[in-house]
Amino acid sequence: MSDAVWGRVGALLDMIKFAHTVFALPFALMGMLLAARGLPGPGTVLGILAAMVGARTAAMAWNRIADAEIDGRNPRTAGRHLPAGLVRPAEAWALTLGGAILLVLAAWALNPLCLKLAPLALAVVFAYPFAKRFTVLCHFLLGLALAAAPLGAWIAVTGSWSWKIVPLGLAVLLWTAGFDVLYALQDVEFDRASGLHSIPQRLGTGRALRLAARLHVALVVLLALQIPLFGLGAWYGLGLLAAAALLLYEHALVTPSDLSRLDAAFFTMNGVISVVMFSATFLDVLL
Repeated sequence: MSDAVWGRVGALLDMIKFAHTVFALPFALMGMLLAARGLPGPGTVLGILAAMVGARTAAMAWNRIADAEIDGRNPRTAGRHLPAGLVRPAEAWALTLGGAILLVLAAWALNPLCLKLAPLALAVVFAYPFAKRFTVLCHFLLGLALAAAPLGAWIAVTGSWSWKIVPLGLAVLLWTAGFDVLYALQDVEFDRASGLHSIPQRLGTGRALRLAARLHVALVVLLALQIPLFGLGAWYGLGLLAAAALLLYEHALVTPSDLSRLDAAFFTMNGVISVVMFSATFLDVLL
């Protein structure tokens, strides 16, 4: 493959921040392990991975398309691939369509209920970019999109719905909403000037930080509920303690007067937290 083709592929993957799949994927795999009480068959594992990659690819590419005009006006995001002309709109549309098709095909291969719910999952991720135009609850809609990861993985394994997995889905929702509130701190003034909605824009930096911290306290409580729900033990408990410590550190990185370490709090810490929780669940379930 030529350098030019690799360059285009690299630009597309960078546009959708493919590496950040690590945020939601570990929680999907947690749902898979809890549903199967171990590792399911390789076909199920591959189906879940394909569905996750497809859904996230479609979501991120569509997000970039829907926000291209806004991104071009925001000094922080003006260098993103579409407003900067690094990726052509047709390429972004192709990525969106390709991701959606991959999700649907994976859902079809998994089981009938997954296939029935695939359009609902796509509806949520396609609606999210428009939420900030209307409501400060946009952070929770993003949370709902990522909460579909463990819920969908459970259905992929069992072929049915269970309220038993809901606390984990709610945990992911609150975790996502909390770190998205932190991320939105970067654009408070731009959002106000542009008529866009966010919790930091509405509440101010200090109150937004306190709300994000409370959401993450609720996250720890919901993750702790997995212990009695699924009979988890020491490995999971140790992972939960580590995740709680990482959350404390994440919030210590960001203060109302100093947002300079926001990228570390948002990208590094949240990726590590999700991997820690998956690893702890993996060890507990399999050992």
